[in-house]
Amino acid sequence: MANKEVLLHVDSLVKHFPIYRGVFQRQVGAVRAVDGVSFDVYKGETLGLVGESGCGKSTAGRTILQLYTPTAGKVEFEGVNLVSLKGEQLRQLRRKMQMIFQDPYASLNPRMTVGDIVAEPMLVHGTVAPKDVQSRVRQLLERVKLSPDFASRYPHEFSGGQRQRIGIARAVALNPSFIVCDEPISALDVSIQAQVVNLLEDLQKEFGLTYLFIAHDLSMVRHISDRIAVMYLGIIAELADHNTLYREPLHPYTQALLSAVPIADPVAEEQRRRVILEGDVPSPANPPSGCRFRTRCPIAKDICAQQQPEWREAKPGHYVACHMA
Repeated sequence: MANKEVLLHVDSLVKHFPIYRGVFQRQVGAVRAVDGVSFDVYKGETLGLVGESGCGKSTAGRTILQLYTPTAGKVEFEGVNLVSLKGEQLRQLRRKMQMIFQDPYASLNPRMTVGDIVAEPMLVHGTVAPKDVQSRVRQLLERVKLSPDFASRYPHEFSGGQRQRIGIARAVALNPSFIVCDEPISALDVSIQAQVVNLLEDLQKEFGLTYLFIAHDLSMVRHISDRIAVMYLGIIAELADHNTLYREPLHPYTQALLSAVPIADPVAEEQRRRVILEGDVPSPANPPSGCRFRTRCPIAKDICAQQQPEWREAKPGHYVACHMA
């Protein structure tokens, strides 16, 4: 990966949501949803971002695209720091960055036809001449394996899988180079999930797309991702290429996550050791001192409470934040 071109560089990204209380709405704290996240995404790759619900994955994706204003940190896309851009400059770069949302029922406007939904980004950015918009919409619907005749229908007439395809057609309408896929299959039936993932892979090959694929299904992430970052309570615990991460995870949290993934071989399933984590995930409004994971970690020592582990390269291309790794 060393010779690959970096498309997106995230450096110490922070997003805190203030907590207000009382009659005068004074700020009494903050939910530290994303708390100092750093990674690169290479051109043409899929970086998987995994972790349990509430760890800050979706917030990280939205903050990268500047749908949320970052509290601190840098997001460089094609060498340009998005955090410093405003107005028209940001709008121009927005064409190259799109998002596929988690809930296909909430992300499509119920008052617009499918044709209008897919056409809207092209009309807003003026990338297609008005007279050619309808034929482009029909092409896009065909590309995501929907009938072009669906353009005159409304979202409520479709199943979840079909709606997600409409969302994908809308995301690729502007020929972007980078797409954040925010749990695009978690709301779908298992039978439909593989079809949607195959469609995303086909589009990636055809248009040279780069994905940040956010999910909590580890087996699906291994299938689609080139590298995987594991997130816990607002920070990244480990990052490595998918085969290395599954073969030799270094962080105790990654080991626990992977031990919960079922294996198709009954003999191997019987013999392997499950890592059961004790206790609950701490509140992101009041995270533990030192290492975030220490309150549930089976190998935690005194240093884990006193000192935050540094983000380091344990092996070439394999990064981890753990004193014990």
